[in-house]
Amino acid sequence: MFRRIHRLFSHVLRYMQSRLNEKQFLIFSSILVGISSGLAAVILKLFAHNINEMVERYSGNYQDFFLFTLFPLVGLTITVLYLRYFIRKEDFSKGSADIVYAIAKKSSILPQSAMYSHVVTSAFTVGFGGSLGLESPMVSAGSAIGSNYGKTYNLSYKDRTMLLACGAAAAIAGAFNSPIAGVLFAIEVLLTDVSVAVFIPLIISAASGALFVKIILGEGVLLSFSDVQPFDYSYTPFYIALGILAGFTSLYYTRMFTKIEHRVSGIKNIYTKVIGGGLVLALLLIVFPPLYGEGYEGIKTLATHGYQHFYQNSILQPLITTEWAGLLFLVGLLLIKVFATAIAIGSGGNGGNFAPSLCLGAYLGYAFSHFVNIIGWAKLPTANFTLVAMAGILSGVFYAPLTAIFLIAEITGGYNLMIPLMIVAAFSNVIMKYFEPLSMENKKLATKMNLSVENRDKYLLSKLNLENMIETDFQAVKPDDKLRALVSAITKSRRNLFPVVNEDQELKGVILLDSVKEMMFNHELYDKIIVKDIMTRPLAVISPDESLNSVLKKFEDTGQWNLPIIESDRYIGFLSKSSILSEYRVELLRST
Repeated sequence: MFRRIHRLFSHVLRYMQSRLNEKQFLIFSSILVGISSGLAAVILKLFAHNINEMVERYSGNYQDFFLFTLFPLVGLTITVLYLRYFIRKEDFSKGSADIVYAIAKKSSILPQSAMYSHVVTSAFTVGFGGSLGLESPMVSAGSAIGSNYGKTYNLSYKDRTMLLACGAAAAIAGAFNSPIAGVLFAIEVLLTDVSVAVFIPLIISAASGALFVKIILGEGVLLSFSDVQPFDYSYTPFYIALGILAGFTSLYYTRMFTKIEHRVSGIKNIYTKVIGGGLVLALLLIVFPPLYGEGYEGIKTLATHGYQHFYQNSILQPLITTEWAGLLFLVGLLLIKVFATAIAIGSGGNGGNFAPSLCLGAYLGYAFSHFVNIIGWAKLPTANFTLVAMAGILSGVFYAPLTAIFLIAEITGGYNLMIPLMIVAAFSNVIMKYFEPLSMENKKLATKMNLSVENRDKYLLSKLNLENMIETDFQAVKPDDKLRALVSAITKSRRNLFPVVNEDQELKGVILLDSVKEMMFNHELYDKIIVKDIMTRPLAVISPDESLNSVLKKFEDTGQWNLPIIESDRYIGFLSKSSILSEYRVELLRST
């Protein structure tokens, strides 16, 4: 039955592809990718939340709390076994670094298994209490859906990359009912080449994903807030202070996460790693119960009712008898959160830093505003500061300030907090970039590409894709053509360079316009001079899979501004030095 539906669906899409032009089919595809990514988000959300509800019922709704703390170990075990015995032949990757790597080095092709493996593994990890978020797996699944859609219908690298980004945008849009944040996430985190034409498919895909999720889930499991007070400009100094704190908190989180994950994932015995990690998580939950799961329900309660429920069932509850003790507990939770997240990831679980970053921001914002209120410096709106700090941490951890600003603006249902969101996100991002020029994901990307993080130029060049810069609008001539044919090609071309290729598309030489200018005005030579007699051999050729560092060295050694690209002895186009420098400038501006 399923195969028949799939076959019918494929026939319909093939028909649409034959009837629509390239741009129309891309728009049509962006809608389908958006809906498909939204469906993946719905399945993941419902799967994880149903597991969580089952766990709560089984443990007597927190009454048998010590049993409850062992459930993350169950989730880690199921996840590792699933990956070991079902996805054993595939390279299972986590995080946006691997998506960017696929864009840069794998022609935007992601494995088919990524469309469902991230849904299954993260649902078990988070559903059983792993202190991680579902958004990163949603992005991975959505990106894989877009990538494989483009591959199935033989779309170009550029369109395939666009649909990959559409899948990611739709995933974020669906996760938070925030299409603008989804579009900005795809642009800030995944795409290096951004133009106006990029926005239309991204917007359509993000809107499709958000609408689909909203129709299916409503407001049930989505993060949303309504208790927000208007911005008071007199609190601006406190927002600036919060932005600075958010920057240093993000710095603490990223550095500690990297160290802990590296140490835990370095344990060679997988079962030792899983059992050890699960038991450590159980101990952390005994002290800090809010570390269980995504933490979004805790954020909602914190923003509206305060932190009193946070230490219920904690072994420290009898000691928390004053406001200061409660505040100290919240600060401890803030500092320990990174341990729970890094251990869950390093022990084999699947999830992301999106939800932990928002939780960390909520803890920071509430603790800061409550501290100011207790000592009597001002009467700050704790809900506002809780939400704004979420944007600050998200901006600092992901280096995506626009995504952070518009995400919080959208989940609060308006733009009352736009100014403080800008202040806090900007200060946090500036502080992070001062101490850490590259984000966690970009550091992983640099490591994956065997580059030193300190070698900024090589790292930025490694993110560029040579295939995306190939220029093919050159008028080719044949070796046995007469000068007349060359002159005809010159009149049709905007270029001053002409490849000479034979019947098998093998490059035999090149001709520069400057070298034939005098001949062009002597009509007597039109049928006497043969192209192969005036062509020159290229000083160097480039392979499509060659590194840009090697390519730039060839440009430097030859002094040329255009070099031909040869694949399997066949000419496919030219690469311009100016194109590389232009793309490099764009990437440099994005990273500063």
